[in-house]
Amino acid sequence: MPWNDNANPGPWGSPPSGDDGGRRDAPQRRPPGNGGRGPRPPGPDFGAGLDRLVLRLRNLFGGGPGGGVRPGAIAAVAGAVFALWALSGLYMVQPNEEGVVTTFGAYSRSEAPGLRYHLPTPIEDVEKVPVTSLNRIDIGGTGTADGDIPQESLMLTSDENIIDLNFSVTWRVADASRYLFATRNPEEAVKAVAESAMREVIGRTPLDPILTTGRGQVQLQTAELMQKTLDSWGAGVSIVEVQIRGVNPPQEVVAAFRDVLSADQDRASAVNEADAYRNRVVNEAKGDAAKIVQYAQGYRERAVRTATGDAARFNSIYNEYRHAPEATRQRLYLETMEQVLEHSNKVVISGKGLTAPVILPPDVFRPRSGPAAVAPAAPAAPTAPSTDATTPPAQTQRGAAQ
Repeated sequence: MPWNDNANPGPWGSPPSGDDGGRRDAPQRRPPGNGGRGPRPPGPDFGAGLDRLVLRLRNLFGGGPGGGVRPGAIAAVAGAVFALWALSGLYMVQPNEEGVVTTFGAYSRSEAPGLRYHLPTPIEDVEKVPVTSLNRIDIGGTGTADGDIPQESLMLTSDENIIDLNFSVTWRVADASRYLFATRNPEEAVKAVAESAMREVIGRTPLDPILTTGRGQVQLQTAELMQKTLDSWGAGVSIVEVQIRGVNPPQEVVAAFRDVLSADQDRASAVNEADAYRNRVVNEAKGDAAKIVQYAQGYRERAVRTATGDAARFNSIYNEYRHAPEATRQRLYLETMEQVLEHSNKVVISGKGLTAPVILPPDVFRPRSGPAAVAPAAPAAPTAPSTDATTPPAQTQRGAAQ
């Protein structure tokens, strides 16, 4: 529907009649209130601003048709363009970056973090390189059957076994200028060196250490070989860590390898049990031997001390005997008889000076040990004393023990 259709004048109604005479170029009057929705707030007059800008440009470039461009206008435009071109050399280097400035494509200098300036393009250019950030490259795939890359992960050991190994390399930029200019693609160079170094280390290492306890040594040797190769290239890269994520035999022989590992574990378990039993038996035998040795040493010490005491006692008695032989013999005889008859139910009575029978109490002959009681015996007459000087006095025994 055309908006100049008089039959349907549109949302602003029919053209007003009056002094305008129905002219097309007369300003159209809109109904107040923004179509009945209330007064419209006043806005910026873009038309007036555009007119003023056009007028100033006309005055600057000649003031009218055929007037030509003023020289001052050309100088002002050229100055503005040069100022913008000169300011394009300002740049900011972040704390984790290092700026490498090139002059016509050749290395010029390196800039530390901060607000820096270089001559505008195409004279000088700058490339910012993150030198503190750690970068990681995965080689051999993700460690799963679906993510493995056989051409990278399959390697040959020194004992001619094939293993499926995937690992990661963590590295950072050590020299930004060498990093940018020594190699065409630094990341691909690091990856190629990592794969080559790992294959060399695996190629001189047997299978068992790689699968069990030798991974740490393999990682260290690979990192050292990588760093040596990259330094010889001048790549400006520092290797932080090489980590083996997974190492397995090829999928076709996984079951056989698992059986071998299980048998090795059973053998190690049996050896550990045998070692434990040996240690227990040996320790017990050593304890028993030490006990016997200590008992023998104690017996020897006791025997030596007893013999030493007896010898000293004999020496002391001998000295006494030399001074009083008769009294010493009598004392020795009495002490010996006391020891002999200590547990015997005998009564020994000396016959010296006896004129009447000796009457003993009835419980004298009771046994000192044992349940059986001994009947008392009748007292006997005393016996005359002996006159032999070498024998002890005559004694009478009454009531022999039953």
